[in-house]
Amino acid sequence: MPYLLGIDVGTSGTKTILVDHKGKLVGKAVGEYPLYSPRPGWTEQEPEDWWQATVATIREVLAKTGVKADRIAGIGLSGQMHGSVFLDAAGQVIRPAILWNDQRTAAQCDSITATVGKKRLVAETCNPVLTGFQAPKIIWLRDNEPERYERVRQVLLPKDFVRYRLTGEFATEVSDASGTALLNVPERRWSEVVLDRLQLPREWFPPVYESPEISGAITPAIAELTGLRAGTPVVGGGGDQAAGGVGNGIVESGAVSCTTGTSGVVFAHLDAPLMDPKLRTHTFCHAVPGKWHVMGVMLSAGGSLRWLRDTVFAQEKSVSEQLGVDPYELMTAEAERVRPGSEGLIFLPYLTGERTPYPDPHARGVFLGLGLNHERRHLARAVLEGVAYGLRDSFELIAALGVEMPQVRVSGGGARSRLWRQIQADVTGREMCVINVDEGAAFGAALLAGVGAGVYPDVVTACRETIRVVETLAPDPQSVRTYAAGYELYRSLYATLKTSFGRLSDLH
Repeated sequence: MPYLLGIDVGTSGTKTILVDHKGKLVGKAVGEYPLYSPRPGWTEQEPEDWWQATVATIREVLAKTGVKADRIAGIGLSGQMHGSVFLDAAGQVIRPAILWNDQRTAAQCDSITATVGKKRLVAETCNPVLTGFQAPKIIWLRDNEPERYERVRQVLLPKDFVRYRLTGEFATEVSDASGTALLNVPERRWSEVVLDRLQLPREWFPPVYESPEISGAITPAIAELTGLRAGTPVVGGGGDQAAGGVGNGIVESGAVSCTTGTSGVVFAHLDAPLMDPKLRTHTFCHAVPGKWHVMGVMLSAGGSLRWLRDTVFAQEKSVSEQLGVDPYELMTAEAERVRPGSEGLIFLPYLTGERTPYPDPHARGVFLGLGLNHERRHLARAVLEGVAYGLRDSFELIAALGVEMPQVRVSGGGARSRLWRQIQADVTGREMCVINVDEGAAFGAALLAGVGAGVYPDVVTACRETIRVVETLAPDPQSVRTYAAGYELYRSLYATLKTSFGRLSDLH
């Protein structure tokens, strides 16, 4: 019986899972690492931390499960999108990686758009250039750290740095490369037009594969280090959202997912590239060969709840350790004691700026309506509701493209809370479905490895054979009416506060 390894290089940690050919989870391990913010709005990580976590979690999974390395048919990679890893001629990291939620590159985004031309840029990449994307990070390095820029010989995305360390190969794949602002998304190749106009060397960017294609193999040295078998194939894999789409079974028309991790993502499968006329959503290549996807992204979904946990509910963290429960369970239990609408309290979840529907690095979080009647439990409920309002923004935009959404599959840490699932159903007015697996991008990466290794004939078959719906939550009509009024007010707040957000950023 063949096994498949999926590795997801996330923002808070790397997760490695082992599944059998039926999709049953056999073992998993998570290795955490820090995130650095040397200045307000900057986020960085050390690529070596990703690598050490990858090695440690592979070894841990093999030790826990006792599965022999020669029974692992293939390895799939996923990871946080958009980050920039700069390597020199010797393949050494030049500086800390600049991450997807870093907001330092607003000026470079404007410069790229002016240099390439907005119309041509959108025709090539299907997206505007945003601060989180990779291209403006490269230009930022050229503008601000010229000595380091002169040393660059290769630019990689986070998961592709791990691939390089595993296989010795420089490679990427279409879904992750779509978020660089350098890929011709309709044609699924690097854009010669954009690279030429930005004067970026073509040789800095690795070959682009389809996600299930084999891109390399485990080297003998890495086999000795990790316990894997030398020669084990490593497939292209996917950016975390596309791989998560596979892991949720969003690989056919009509399938939509709503993932609440650090960020929040509404993700829909497309048979052809469709774009929001105002470019408020992203259109990228899917991890399914020859297909695309559209998604709306909010930057601080679960990240907002984590902030609340670490600041307002710090006591629950210590209590949860004593009780052996998740601190989020204690927080949501408090939130459940509050009626829908949080007694007039609304939260804007723009803690690290926003992307959909407002690509604004200066936007910030807001509690509106605080009164003497409000307690911590109201803050918790308001955060859950505010994130759900933000997700509804994306549902509305994707529906406007004519994408049907008969079923929404929820995943990510937020999906583990029945209360939060119900709030999302009530705010969006859509049924929320839970599937039999909740490993998201790591599971999708494992299925892609299975296709590349010949365990499954294609991605659609892999999903049909391993994924099924196990629970459905319907919207509550009364709560739907309550939240409809709350959403109307929520939608009005950004326009009211936009100028103030800009002025606030000038005070830093």
